[in-house]
Amino acid sequence: MKACSLLFISTLVFSTVCCSAQQIDVKKIQEHIKVLSSDSLEGRGTGTAGEKLALTYLQNQFRQIGLEPKGDNKLFTQKFSFKSGVHGTGSEGTAYNIIGYLDNQAANTIIVGAHYDHLGLGQESGSLDANPKGKIHNGADDNASGTAGVIELARYFQTNKVKEKNNLLFICFSGEELGLYGSKYFTDNSSIDLIKTGFMINMDMIGRLDEKNGLQVSGSGTAAVWESALKKLSTLEVPIKTDSSGMGPSDHTSFYLKNIPVLHFFTGSHSDYHKPTDDWEKINYDGEVKVLNIIIKLIEAVDNEPKLAFLTTKNKSMGSARAFKVTLGVMPSYTSSEAGLKVDGVSEGKPASKAGILTGDLIIQIGEYPIKDIQTYMEVLGKFEKGQTVPVKVKRNGEDVTVSLTF
Repeated sequence: MKACSLLFISTLVFSTVCCSAQQIDVKKIQEHIKVLSSDSLEGRGTGTAGEKLALTYLQNQFRQIGLEPKGDNKLFTQKFSFKSGVHGTGSEGTAYNIIGYLDNQAANTIIVGAHYDHLGLGQESGSLDANPKGKIHNGADDNASGTAGVIELARYFQTNKVKEKNNLLFICFSGEELGLYGSKYFTDNSSIDLIKTGFMINMDMIGRLDEKNGLQVSGSGTAAVWESALKKLSTLEVPIKTDSSGMGPSDHTSFYLKNIPVLHFFTGSHSDYHKPTDDWEKINYDGEVKVLNIIIKLIEAVDNEPKLAFLTTKNKSMGSARAFKVTLGVMPSYTSSEAGLKVDGVSEGKPASKAGILTGDLIIQIGEYPIKDIQTYMEVLGKFEKGQTVPVKVKRNGEDVTVSLTF
């Protein structure tokens, strides 16, 4: 990791912004991600001093771009309370969403958002490192990449010399990693009329694009136009894989639950997910520009459409609040359409890691129980006891592999 000094951050915060550019600038994307994922911000844990440095940087970017403050009391910030720890069992704290508005004097508003908090020094739940406490989790992809996207999309639409037929609201949420606190608070205490919201775009981890995995977009079933619009934007260079579900483990879920069409943009999980190794040097900056250009084209393509009608989707389970005696230590994929449980991440030192289960594996059976999806996985998990050893069957590179796993 390469540290970024506070002096450097202060210089960037108050630097002059060129307002003539109408294209996404790869250098600006890199600049934002380097600042937000620097060691000086100590992983941007919700409500921490490091996250407040990120807040200062972001609201100054919004101010320099020329957005209208749309938080509390004509400020960019919207204050909310949260509880830290596993399932909100820890101490109470205060955090802030950052909200800027582009008023085109239109009837409806498009919301573009991403979360800017991360795992801090590994003191909260969620790290996949074997010994996370005290280690800076910089979160370059998760989610400095999405936050940088919000800034540069705001700059694009502010400077493109086009008056869209929708207003645009740009939001950087806090508290996502602890349980969507910021987006839940905003949708319950919105500074705009949510009934007049056309749709919500969420960017969570858009910094690791590769041609093999392409771009994953969830929520395509929440409005009738999404599938056809996304199909037109899919190319050999950036193939788009869609998932109809409007719910998933990120902030778009809060808007879906308010009957608002959503899309969640995601370039895939990786071995650095929720680990201290998620650093700015590993970001595909040109790839992120391609993702943002797709979002621009999508927004422009539907700008002349009437307000989109919300459609309810068949949603994959996000898990259960039920307490289990055992855990595998894996991060499930919420975008996979394959039968089974697709593994997006493996926690070091946990049963899955010790058994040899890898990121990308598709778990199809645990013990005698077939695994069809996340819901059956959760149901099956409750059948085992700590210390019990069972065979686990996975599909890996098209072949069945069976490992012995001890809970």
